[in-house]
Amino acid sequence: MISSAFDYDLPPELIAQTPLAKRSASRLMVLDRDSQTLADQMFADLIKFLRPSDILVFNDTRVIPARLYGTRSTGGRVELLLERFLEGPVAHVALRASKAPRVGEVLALEGGLQATVGERRGELTEVCFSTLSGEDPRLVIERVGHVPLPPYIARPDTDADRSRYQTIYARAPGAVAAPTAGLHFDEGLMAALAAGGIGCAFITLHVGAGTFRPLRPENLASGRLHPERVVVDVACVEAITAARARGGRVIAVGTTSARALESAARTGTLAPFVGDTDLFIRPGFGFRVTEGLITNFHLPQSTLLMLVSAFAGTELVMTAYRRAVDKRYRFFSYGDAMLLL
Repeated sequence: MISSAFDYDLPPELIAQTPLAKRSASRLMVLDRDSQTLADQMFADLIKFLRPSDILVFNDTRVIPARLYGTRSTGGRVELLLERFLEGPVAHVALRASKAPRVGEVLALEGGLQATVGERRGELTEVCFSTLSGEDPRLVIERVGHVPLPPYIARPDTDADRSRYQTIYARAPGAVAAPTAGLHFDEGLMAALAAGGIGCAFITLHVGAGTFRPLRPENLASGRLHPERVVVDVACVEAITAARARGGRVIAVGTTSARALESAARTGTLAPFVGDTDLFIRPGFGFRVTEGLITNFHLPQSTLLMLVSAFAGTELVMTAYRRAVDKRYRFFSYGDAMLLL
């Protein structure tokens, strides 16, 4: 497998910089693997392509305001992107500065927050947060941190992003990037799904900053990606089992939901799972749980595009992407969506 097989030309103006006024007003390209067809629809009409026995699996992770700005003891600027908390105030962060801070250096961040620099852990740095006031650092981060918009959104975050770069069902804090397929669901659409007998289940996968890192040769060689925290609980497994028993399809809302489900079924059968996953889904992968997928349009040569291609076939997916460009779909996090059946 070569990454260039997943490349396509994308005019920069098609990269959505802001969300639409209404979540479910986005467009929806429907891809049918069996008939090898593509159709242009609206996301609000999603229910037309679902059956009452189907179940949608959502990722309920909540994006935290993980981007932090401050200064070094030398006066230089520094930026931290919180990857995950470990124990107490200790965390792993992606740290950006003109020169790498030394171990033991104290960084002064917004809101009276401080970060004492620890050892490097691969691409991340361990830090210990504290506050001048003695307040819990996590509460300060929640208040003064910035929404970690992806690098292709070329603007500062705003107060509106705190709600719009978040699904309406987000409840488990820990992600530094949104599970963007879920951004299209609003209260009206969720109510319509319930009225139509469509089942819902929830997993948690805390999306890490590694989702935006380019694919590297070591990923292809090892078949593994950056680890992300996953919870697939008993209630989710039981709901999926019941849906399958009545003939329903398991439709993952987002690549994160698909990755969580397939990680929980790596032994051959779906079972409750709590832990980190480094699963790299690429063409040739055998899906055990996922029978449908709702997803946004992804970056060229990205691991997420490879996952989508593994599900629906590289040739058909790349044809769909070229069609999306020709028909001026909106791309990436705040963009339009696909339904793959």
